[in-house]
Amino acid sequence: MTDAETHRDGWRSALAVYTSRRQLVIFLMGFSSGLPLLLGFSTLSFWLREADVSLAAIGGLLTVATPYSLKFLWAPLLDHVRLPYVTGWLGLRRGWLLVVQLLLMVSIVVVGQAAPPEGLGFLAMAALVMAFLSATQDIVVDAYRIEILDESEQGAGAAMTQAGYRVGMLASGAGALALADFMTWDGVYAIMAGLILVGIAGTLIADEPLNRRPPPPDKPLAFLRHATLDPLKDFATRKGWVLILAFVLLYKYGDSVAGAMANPFYVDLGFSGVEIASVTKVFGVVMTMVGVFVGGALVARIGILPALAVGGVLQAATNLTFAWLATRGHDMTALAVAVGADNFTGGLGSAAFVAYLSSLCNLAFTATQYALLTSLMAFGRTMLAASSGWLAESLGWSGFFTATALFAIPALVLLWFLSRIYAPPVPKEAPAG
Repeated sequence: MTDAETHRDGWRSALAVYTSRRQLVIFLMGFSSGLPLLLGFSTLSFWLREADVSLAAIGGLLTVATPYSLKFLWAPLLDHVRLPYVTGWLGLRRGWLLVVQLLLMVSIVVVGQAAPPEGLGFLAMAALVMAFLSATQDIVVDAYRIEILDESEQGAGAAMTQAGYRVGMLASGAGALALADFMTWDGVYAIMAGLILVGIAGTLIADEPLNRRPPPPDKPLAFLRHATLDPLKDFATRKGWVLILAFVLLYKYGDSVAGAMANPFYVDLGFSGVEIASVTKVFGVVMTMVGVFVGGALVARIGILPALAVGGVLQAATNLTFAWLATRGHDMTALAVAVGADNFTGGLGSAAFVAYLSSLCNLAFTATQYALLTSLMAFGRTMLAASSGWLAESLGWSGFFTATALFAIPALVLLWFLSRIYAPPVPKEAPAG
């Protein structure tokens, strides 16, 4: 066999990981996870503004998304608490998932029954419950994906989750707005609730992961310690754990800072809303999905840490295309090149990054540890990007995007150290209980 044939067979095997039934289930669950997000965010804000709700009130109502940032607080319960009847029927993960998805359907319908601008208090409470249930679904879906897939499948699983998530967001974003032109908002939200059946179908056809969690202690205080402190103590026992946390915090730093200023940048260059939407919301989403699938295959082909390195370098390099766009001005071709390259590499890096986070989790505490890691990642995305506006004003657009490319260097240095001190992490099995 020639080197070229060996290379082709290697990539064919890497891509074949997407064809399993388990990956289809992951995609369906990802769709159900992505669907509710915009129903409590941009779609909700559109509805409220259409109903003449003040901008101040809309801004206040959008704080109902807070549960997404705090989901690590109740994730331990989902690792250890069994539901009567349903857990015995479906297992811990699928049992929780089915119950949460059914409640989520109801909550979406209830949100749609609001009649703004009246009853904003009712709407806020209903949307808060919807966000809580949606965040809970995310916890269980992530834990399920990590536990059901082998290490070699985690990259593809990350890609399928993100692809399903983005399709779900497309349905509840552009899809919901299109439906609103032909029907009332209660009907729109009822249809969105019905689409959760896609996720329920995935739950029912899925296999339950092998339970590798030791039985929790019976005494309340011992149970509390086991559920909340033991996952942290376990994580702190692994070599290089401080470097790992710093890497998780910084890997997407440059991308987050650049992304925070993307829309103001487009406006300053003179692009219209239609032009921005056509490139970023349509072409950009397609390129992101291509990127996540390539990233998942790359993880299967070369491993997690090398794929992270490739993604990190490419993400930094494509930030420079925005510095180039700043010199081109109002140029649709240049906009498409910059957005396409950035979204492709962002998707590739995200698939590798999610696979890495998944591989860090001890299977005895999957939901808790993954929720903590993603909360840290979200902190880096929001808090560290807060200086983006000041940097853009100080450096100008070309200087700003050049700086965001340099922001990738600390994470790449940390990745080099991690690759030196230990091999790509493998989930540790819990001791037999």
